[in-house]
Amino acid sequence: MAEEALDTIPAELLAPVGNLVIHVEDFPDEDTEREMELESPFDLLGLYRGVDLTRQSVADLRGGPDMIFLYRRPILDYWCETGEELPAIVRHVLIHEIGHHFGFSDDDMERIETME
Repeated sequence: MAEEALDTIPAELLAPVGNLVIHVEDFPDEDTEREMELESPFDLLGLYRGVDLTRQSVADLRGGPDMIFLYRRPILDYWCETGEELPAIVRHVLIHEIGHHFGFSDDDMERIETME
């Protein structure tokens, strides 16, 4: 489903993404839960890990590719609670995390979404 969602994102948005790796896991790991100060592992649907484009430099030594994590169980729980279409939720979370890759904050993306 994540691959199908990725295929629906316009090529011009994905062109600068490069070697972004997408992982699907059941839940965030314990370190992520602590770092994000989550009350529950169901509180996080997705996460971007890496250096966003606004902070990347050709002089930087990169330790590995940037990654997006999609958390299956929290996404499914959200789907059950809201009744929204599951592919639309996955696509929304994926686009949100790609936005972090571009350096957008949660507030930036919320403003963009309200403009639609």
